[in-house]
Amino acid sequence: MADQTYDYDVLIIGAGPGGYVAAIRAAQLGLKTACVESRETLGGTCLNVGCIPSKALLHGSELFEEAQAGGHLEKFGVKFDKVTLDLAKMMDEKSSAVKDLTGGIEFLFKKNKVTWLKGHAAFKDAHTVDVGGTAHTAKNIVIATGSSVTPLPGVDVDNDKLRIVDSTGALKLGEVPEHLVVIGGGVIGLELGSVWRRLGAKVTVVEFLDALLPGMDGDLRKEAARLFKKQGMELKLSTKVTAAKVSGKTVTLTVEPAAGGDAETIKASHVLVSIGRRPNTDGLGLDTIGLALNKRGQIETDHDFRTAIPGVWAIGDVIPGPMLAHKAEDEGIAVAENIAGQTGIVNHALIPGVVYTMPEFASVGLTEEEAKAEGHTIKVGKFPMMANSRAKTNRDTDGFVKIIADADSDRVLGVHIVASLAGTMIAQATQAMEFGATSEDIAYTCHAHPTHSEAVKEAAMAVQGKPIHM
Repeated sequence: MADQTYDYDVLIIGAGPGGYVAAIRAAQLGLKTACVESRETLGGTCLNVGCIPSKALLHGSELFEEAQAGGHLEKFGVKFDKVTLDLAKMMDEKSSAVKDLTGGIEFLFKKNKVTWLKGHAAFKDAHTVDVGGTAHTAKNIVIATGSSVTPLPGVDVDNDKLRIVDSTGALKLGEVPEHLVVIGGGVIGLELGSVWRRLGAKVTVVEFLDALLPGMDGDLRKEAARLFKKQGMELKLSTKVTAAKVSGKTVTLTVEPAAGGDAETIKASHVLVSIGRRPNTDGLGLDTIGLALNKRGQIETDHDFRTAIPGVWAIGDVIPGPMLAHKAEDEGIAVAENIAGQTGIVNHALIPGVVYTMPEFASVGLTEEEAKAEGHTIKVGKFPMMANSRAKTNRDTDGFVKIIADADSDRVLGVHIVASLAGTMIAQATQAMEFGATSEDIAYTCHAHPTHSEAVKEAAMAVQGKPIHM
């Protein structure tokens, strides 16, 4: 019997960082490819209402703060009579960056002959999806639908009224909040909280756990608390929010100790709910094809990103692992290569994570706590940015580099950085660890002078107890 004829070799549901990359790579490999996306623009949450617009506002707010009287620029003799904020202009520039990048993906789709099917996709069977009333068939279907904001009971988000918002709403506020309460001391909350603090808002962070940045190395979490307090944020740790009420331009939050105790109220002009994200699987018709979710609402896959249903694959935020755009991108390339009969691999043990505040926080590999829990005997090297010549010259000396190595083999197990360029510096560590580097390998690799990256070399030397500049 002849093979069944399909409309496409590969159909990807979702055009976020995982989906659009998978589509382009599949097309490059000679597969007839379609990508379903319901937004008016490609790029998913990341490019439209996540990574990209938030970085535009982070950069703009940093420039504004640097230009203030007594600020960073004045240290170098750059003075202004008066610095004012044109928030609408800053928002326009953010939108321009988003438009440039989403338009770039549409160009790449056309260049690589990827068909964009506009609308929502729902499975009719394992090889057929309905998009706007039209059935489309594919030999392989990849679920790459991403994630959305986790709701908080008792706190209703309304991104139209812009008093209680999620990350999407926080990116389009038309005024600088008088007092912004951020619920959640994770990456998104701290990034967006820092934007509005720099632009003039009083910012209070309420976190259920006893430290910021859950999951990161303990030393980074301690440094985060110290630095954000120093910058003027109020931190209420080990605290939970139980209710929120909007009255005019005021939001009244009810909070209480996480371990139980007397409740109190906090009044704010705006509230940002940022307690995490959850996989987008509703409306896909997964029950139609018999694809069950795990207890966390995720789709389980094997090493090659196959689901339990033949011909159906999944990548990105809908499967286990960190919800990061670059993880999804790597999985997008890998799944396309696997479908094409090649070998696509993602090393999930080495997915770097970055918090794009100022300074930045970046990590890859095991934290010190994880390394000990796994039974490693470790050696740790730390080097302060205060002792780095380029950081001192630039007057951005907050932070440090921390390298964790196995005491017996000297193999690097984890690298954790707090520095103005930590997100860029972590790439060196990730690549070194991908090739099984020892701390000695990094220590005896020549680093250009003067650069922030010399701190990585010195931290590696500190593992051996012999840093030069400390």
